[in-house]
Amino acid sequence: MQEPAITEELIEAHGIKPDEYARILQILNREPTFTELGIFSAMWNEHCSYKSSKIHLKTLPTTGPQVICGPGENAGVVDIGDGQAVVFKMESHNHPSYIEPYQGAATGVGGILRDVFTMGARPIAAMNSLSFGEKDHPKTRRLVHGVVEGVGGYGNCFGVPTAGGEVRFHPAYNGNCLVNAFAAGLADTDKIFYSAASGVGRPVVYLGAKTGRDGVGGATMASAEFDESIEEKRPTVQVGDPFTEKRLMEATLELMQTGAVISIQDMGAAGLTCSAVEMGDKGGLGVRLDLEKVPQREENMTAYEMMLSESQERMLMVLDPSKEAEAKAVFDKWDLDFAIVGETIEEDRFLIMHNGVCMADMPLSRLSSSAPEYDRPWEPSEPATELAEVPQIDPVDGLKALISSPNYSSREWVYEQYDSQVMADTMRIPGFGSGVIRVHGTDKKLAFTSDVTPRYVKANPVEGGKQAVAEAYRNLSAVGALPLATTDNLNFGNPEKPEIMGQFVEALRGIGEACSALDMPIVSGNVSLYNETDGEGILPTPTIGAVGLIAAGEEPILGYARDGHVALLVGRTGSHLGQSALLAEVFNREEGDAPAVDLAEEKRNGTFIRDNRDWIKCCTDLSDGGLALAAFEMAEASGTGVQLNSADTAELFGEDQGRYLIACSFDQAEALMIAAGQAGVEIQTVGHFSGDTVKFGSSEAPLSELSQLYRSSFGALFG
Repeated sequence: MQEPAITEELIEAHGIKPDEYARILQILNREPTFTELGIFSAMWNEHCSYKSSKIHLKTLPTTGPQVICGPGENAGVVDIGDGQAVVFKMESHNHPSYIEPYQGAATGVGGILRDVFTMGARPIAAMNSLSFGEKDHPKTRRLVHGVVEGVGGYGNCFGVPTAGGEVRFHPAYNGNCLVNAFAAGLADTDKIFYSAASGVGRPVVYLGAKTGRDGVGGATMASAEFDESIEEKRPTVQVGDPFTEKRLMEATLELMQTGAVISIQDMGAAGLTCSAVEMGDKGGLGVRLDLEKVPQREENMTAYEMMLSESQERMLMVLDPSKEAEAKAVFDKWDLDFAIVGETIEEDRFLIMHNGVCMADMPLSRLSSSAPEYDRPWEPSEPATELAEVPQIDPVDGLKALISSPNYSSREWVYEQYDSQVMADTMRIPGFGSGVIRVHGTDKKLAFTSDVTPRYVKANPVEGGKQAVAEAYRNLSAVGALPLATTDNLNFGNPEKPEIMGQFVEALRGIGEACSALDMPIVSGNVSLYNETDGEGILPTPTIGAVGLIAAGEEPILGYARDGHVALLVGRTGSHLGQSALLAEVFNREEGDAPAVDLAEEKRNGTFIRDNRDWIKCCTDLSDGGLALAAFEMAEASGTGVQLNSADTAELFGEDQGRYLIACSFDQAEALMIAAGQAGVEIQTVGHFSGDTVKFGSSEAPLSELSQLYRSSFGALFG
């Protein structure tokens, strides 16, 4: 088939800027073919090359004694002792999910699971962080239904428990929802598989499902803003099959036991192109592909389509040739394609042949490591607005406003669509704090959380970045887990706007400071830019996924408040109402600064919680909604009333950081008071748990009435 001529319109349609095209001409010393243009477009777009963010990502802390593998591989790897490692990562599927919610979300889950088992780890937990537009926007209901069904449909069929996540609503996401998918798996530390190819003349093997035309150009689409032409982009969304992925995982893990795998890479963004280039580049080798050998499910596919297809459930590996028959037998058993489609070569070339015709011949190393790298102009964020006076309100009325809003009502409607119990190691279902999963066959547990407060990041990117990490640290500490490491999913608008780039740079500064101070290095992650429609950007949303360890011999803090328990507040009295949930939901105001994060205090208070777990029956961190929402959620989950001494609006709804609410007996409270004094930790009694009412000062309501409001509001809006 005759390839189209290269024109200015074609170059622009591929997202390649004039200066970048000039660089391509310089590298090739000629005009590219159409297939080569597509390959450059795939490898040099924002989604694959991190060209706007790479320079700043290098500032993040990525190492520590617990880190086996940091960023740069399919997923991060962290030691959890006894020769075991947890392998995890978070990635976005924002653009596809806005265009085609079900498949966009489903394939986001599928892609992140492949990232984990490609490293040799069996997935044990999934999470998701979802951001939608305002509840009354005409697209929101369809997006919520499609995304939630897509996440559940893929994860449930694949058979991995959903351990937690978050859902938020804000007008800034009206034109661009966010779907951030997290997965974690377990592997032996001496059986981790990497993607760097080695050895000349070794077979390059295609594994899994057949290649179709779905997802062609998906990575390029994900590196551009949306406009009125959004419906035309529907063919760029991939189509997932979780049952094929389940077979692919079992086949891949079985294959890894044979010793046949030299290197292996998931075919994710940019499909065959990105996987082959990354394997060759990391190993300092070239790659030759013969595309007629690629298993195809559609007729007359072109070289361009095969190289850029993002059909799902596919892997690429470099094979030990002596084990070819053994390896093929594994994939035949699982009824999956196993095809030798090329070989590693000594020269620095990416050579693409199709039916004996050379479709592309490019220096491979220049495609990945020599991709453009921009230090884009950025502006410091404007100082936060002054907070006008917030009047005192009836505290129970304030609580009702929060728990009936889509942002703070129960997420039951969402997480009941996810299987959180499959594999039978889940110790806490989603809905109240970090997810906790037993490490099968051991006495260890892993805790998982996902956190960010975008309105804080918008008001003050540095403090908002810090707060996202600090809240993850607190959520893990609240269940007694030692925070180990983090993965980030950095969702921002158009980086070519200096104010957006400024948000990115400053948020990364805050994230880096917090990760260093709290010993939670970033081991993997993803950057998603150009989250805009018609020039309107999302709130800056740097999602932090974090993993913590409850070691053998340690008990998790998973109990409930009981009648007669004391309510103890660890940390200072609430005072900060700037950018608070109360301000947004009750007064419809987004004003003031984000709350300041004292990282030394965060570490001190978190350590105190973990060290004194034996005296703590139930614990939660304080975040959105402050003490009032935390006390209600603890009471509601426990089925017992709560009475707080204060009726002051700032004390109840202030979102000061570094704080926890504890429920325990009177004797345990006394012991905790003494221990806090010795540790230099602020602690005070703020009320008690008893009866069947929620009472703040003299304002009260039946727990049953509030519980009904809390549990029914989300479903009433979207059910």
